[in-house]
Amino acid sequence: MEVGLSMVPRVDAFLLGAPKSGTTWLAEVLTQHPGICVSEPKEPNMVATHKGTFSRDDSKPDWSAYSTCFATDGVRIDCSVHALACPLAPHRVAENWPAARFVICLREPVSRTISHWNMILDTGEDVENGSDWSDFAQAWSDPRLQCDTLYGAAISRWLEYFERDSFLLIQANRMRREPELVLAEVCSHLKLAAHTFDLDSVHNANVAADRRSITILGRIFRFTASLLPGFIKRPIVMRLQGRGVNVYKMPVLSREAPAKREIGDAQRALLVEEVNADLNLLEDLTGFNVDHWRIHS
Repeated sequence: MEVGLSMVPRVDAFLLGAPKSGTTWLAEVLTQHPGICVSEPKEPNMVATHKGTFSRDDSKPDWSAYSTCFATDGVRIDCSVHALACPLAPHRVAENWPAARFVICLREPVSRTISHWNMILDTGEDVENGSDWSDFAQAWSDPRLQCDTLYGAAISRWLEYFERDSFLLIQANRMRREPELVLAEVCSHLKLAAHTFDLDSVHNANVAADRRSITILGRIFRFTASLLPGFIKRPIVMRLQGRGVNVYKMPVLSREAPAKREIGDAQRALLVEEVNADLNLLEDLTGFNVDHWRIHS
């Protein structure tokens, strides 16, 4: 343990992946299982140094604050997806929770990268963090975009500490095609009884259609909400999430997102060498079939 043993909360599993790979949907569905406690917020961002696409913080976790992210018993799942690409997270998790299990959502890397790029431009996070991703070539040259797409490199670091059977790898598009089968696999991997999930009640979260940039009023509202203690905020947030409501997407608090941006053949060619090499690594390490994901120039 990094610090006093009594301060480190029990965590049983981690839902990892990359932005725009279906992890938000999966986390929301899993909250219905009576034997699962999904972290609140969904992404505590405590264990990893990667706190988002741009934010990096190498300081040690605040275990006391981390403990408040798990309100009930059952299998406790931390859904901080950015931990997958963090170079320090595997060691921290192994040191504190050596028996942890992992569910990793992976999406076809080119479409994932384009979607992530669009999300950052829509929200203005690049400008807020002193970058300019308006040109795709410049965005792709930024390691902070690449690291979330290069799955093989990320998973290789986790396999230095955990056995292959600790990981369940899920293709993101399977959650659309066969959600019941995917959820059954997740429950089995977490050693939980099967559960009948109400999929109709789950909002298709974090999609481009409802991605709206926050206004000044929205920022004020978000800051005010951050001051509320967890025991007051948590029940309200969970009730709104259950109804598929995101108050930050209300017209007064946000602006309508622009049309989706696409890339051309020249931009796509920028990804070929690195992405294909990484996919080969992923397949070699895990046996995960990547034939349909390789980029053909």
